[in-house]
Amino acid sequence: MAKTETPDIIYTIVDEAPELARGSLLPIIRAFAAPAGVNVETRDISLAARVLSAFPDYLTEAQRVSDDLAELGELVKTPEANVIKLPNVSASVPQLVAAIKELQSQGYALPDYPEVATTDAEKEVKARYDVIKGSAVNPVLREGNSDRRSAKAVKAYAMQNPHSMGEWTSASKTTVAAMPGNDFFANEKAATITAAQAGGAKIVFTDTSGAETVLKDGLKYIEGEVVDATFLSAKALRAFIKAEIASMEPGVLFSVHLKATMMKVSDPIIFGHFVSVYLEDFIAKHDAALKELGWNPNSGIGDLEARIKGNAALEADLAAALAARPPMYMVNSDKGITNLHVPSDVIIDASMPAVIRAGGIGWGPDGKAADTKCCIPDNSYACVYDETVNYFKETGKLDVTTAGAVSNVGLMAQKAEEYGSHPTTFEIPADGSVKIVLASGEVLHDHAVEKGDIWRSCTAKKAPILDWIQLGIARTKATGAAAFWLDANRAHDAELIKYVVPALKEAGIEIPIMAPREATRFSLETMRAGKDCVTITGNVLRDYLTDLFPILELGTSAKMLSIVKLMNGGGMFETGAGGSAPKHVQQLVQENHLRWDSLGEFCALGESLNFLADSRGKAKAAVLGAAVDAATQKVLENGNSPERKVGSNDNRSSHYWFARYWAEALAAQGDDAELAAHFAPIANALVEKEAAILAELKADEGKPADLGGYYHADPAKVAAVMRPSATLNAIIG
Repeated sequence: MAKTETPDIIYTIVDEAPELARGSLLPIIRAFAAPAGVNVETRDISLAARVLSAFPDYLTEAQRVSDDLAELGELVKTPEANVIKLPNVSASVPQLVAAIKELQSQGYALPDYPEVATTDAEKEVKARYDVIKGSAVNPVLREGNSDRRSAKAVKAYAMQNPHSMGEWTSASKTTVAAMPGNDFFANEKAATITAAQAGGAKIVFTDTSGAETVLKDGLKYIEGEVVDATFLSAKALRAFIKAEIASMEPGVLFSVHLKATMMKVSDPIIFGHFVSVYLEDFIAKHDAALKELGWNPNSGIGDLEARIKGNAALEADLAAALAARPPMYMVNSDKGITNLHVPSDVIIDASMPAVIRAGGIGWGPDGKAADTKCCIPDNSYACVYDETVNYFKETGKLDVTTAGAVSNVGLMAQKAEEYGSHPTTFEIPADGSVKIVLASGEVLHDHAVEKGDIWRSCTAKKAPILDWIQLGIARTKATGAAAFWLDANRAHDAELIKYVVPALKEAGIEIPIMAPREATRFSLETMRAGKDCVTITGNVLRDYLTDLFPILELGTSAKMLSIVKLMNGGGMFETGAGGSAPKHVQQLVQENHLRWDSLGEFCALGESLNFLADSRGKAKAAVLGAAVDAATQKVLENGNSPERKVGSNDNRSSHYWFARYWAEALAAQGDDAELAAHFAPIANALVEKEAAILAELKADEGKPADLGGYYHADPAKVAAVMRPSATLNAIIG
C-alpha cells in the first residue's frame, strides 16, 4: 500500500513469530478496516530492514530500503501518531551476525560484522552495526510512558481457566545471588541539572599517567534532567562468580540471568565474565589456540563449540571442563544448549518468571528438573526476584483463580534511565578515572575505575518524569492499591523522589513510596488477597515486572494490554512480549503449526481503533473497535486460542475465529447500519464455510514449512504458509 502523509494506523513489520502472525492477521484487519474508511499502513522495523537501511551504499538500487524506524521516530512525536507495535528482535551480536549472513546468502553484499575493529573502515562498519544491535527500536519509538495491564476479559478467562503452576515449598534450594558490593547500585551517583548547569557536556577518561580520552562528546543536558553515572567492578564481579560457583550445593543448577539484548553494551560483557570464569582452566590451557580462533567469551559457549568443531582434543577438553563444573541451567537440555551458550538465550525478564512459575525449578543437562541458583549480579533489581522467591517459599504457589491483577505504569519516555544508556556505556581500557564534565568545566560526576570495569551514564528528563507521575496517579485512582517503586538509598531514585513527593501533595493523594524489595512483597500480598495493584516504576522494572506478574497471573506476558500515551498526543499500542517467539518459529518450520497467540494484537487493535475514533472523530472506527473487543472475548470464551500440538488450534485457525466473531459483531451492532449491511454476508459466509476453511488451514500441518529465511523470509512463501485457505481468503478479500 502506498504511504500517506498521516496514516490512520501504522502496523509494524517485525521478526519471528509475531511477524509470521502478521502475515495472517493483517489482511483480515485491512479488509475489515477499509469499509469503515480506515487505512492501515505498515512500516518495517525488523532486524533485517534495520540492517539493510544502514548500508544503502553496499546495495543495488533495487535492494535499498527506507529507514522506517527513523520515520516512525519522528511520527511518534506528532499528535497524529497511531502505531500498533509488535515485538521486535533486540539483537545480540550472535543474532546480528546470523542476520547478516542470511542476507549475504540472499545476494545482499553487506560487510561482515567486525567484532574487533582495527582499521578505520572496520570501525566505521562496526559503528553502523552497533546502532542496530540491542535495544535499537524501543528508545526511538517510546516517546511516552507505559500503561500496561491485562484486559478484563483476559484476566477473567485466566481465573476461570487457570494455567499450571509449580509447587513451592520451604525446602526449595532455589536462591537469587547478587554481588556483595562494588556494583552499579553501590557506585551510582545522581544529580538533577540546574538552570546554571544546563547545556553541553562530555565524558572524559583519564588514565594514571594523566592522559585524557574523550569517551563521549556533544552531550546536552536540560534543566530538571536527572543525570546518573555508575560503574560495576570487573574484579568484584569475577570474585563474586568464583565464590558462587564454589558454594554450589549438590543437585542445584548454576545460572546467570541478564538482559544482553536490551543492555547491549554492559550485559554481554558481564555474560562474558561468567563464561570465562566458568571455563577458567580450559581457557588458560588453550589461550593461544582460542585467540587464534578469534573466540570472544562474550559470544558464549555456543560460539566456542562452533569454532572448535572438528578439533577432537579441544572438544574433549571442553566437555571435561564442563563436566568438572556444577551443572548448568539449560535452555534446551535435549540439544545441550546451556545457560552460557548464547547471551540472548536467557533473558532475565522471561527466564526468572519461568523459574518462579515452575516452583523454583529449572532443567539440568540430564534433562531433569532441579532447584536453581540464579545469579543476578547487580543489586539494583536482583532484590525483586530474591523477595519473590522468598515469598513463595513462605506462602506456597499463587492461586491463579483468586489472584488480583498487577498492572504497571513505567517511566520510559525519551530514552529514560538505563535503557537509554547504550551510547554512554564503556568498558574501561586502563586504571584511571571517568568524569562527566559540563561545558562550564564543572565536574558533575567522578569515579575512580580500574581496567575492565563497566562504566555507564543515563538520564531521565523532567517532562517524562512529571508525565509518569501523573499517569501513576490516574491509574491509582482507577485501580486502588499502588506504590512507587523507589529506593531512597539509591542515588537515582532519591532524585526522582524529589519530584514525586510534591506532585502527590499537589494532587491530594497518598501513594506509598517503597524500595523495590518492600514493594515486591506489598504487590504479591495484594494480588494474593484478590485485590488489584499498580506498580509505578522506572524503565527496567517496567520491563521486568510486565513479564513477572503476567506470567504468574496469566501464564504469559503476550496477553497484556500495553498502551503508550505519547507525550505529544499520539498513541502507541504494544502487543506483548516476544521472548518465546524463536521456539514458535522452530515448530512452524518443522511441523507447520504456529502456536503464537495474537491476543495481544487483538487487544492493541481494539485500543488503536478507539483512539482513532477519539482523536480524529471517526465514528466508524469506534464501531470497529467495539466489535474487536466482542470478538476477542468470544475467542477466549470459546477456547479458540492457539494450542501447542499439531492438529489443535493454531495461530491461523485462531485468526479465522477472530474474523468470524468480528464480522458477526459488526453485523449485529445497531450503531452503523452501513457497516452492519456490509458485514452480514461476510459473517454468514464465514459460518457456512467453517468446515472447508478449517480443513484448508490444517491441510499441511505436520509437514515442514519453507519460509525462505528466518530474519528475512520470502514474502510469497510466508503468505503461502500463513494464508493457506483459499476459501477464507476469497471471503475476506
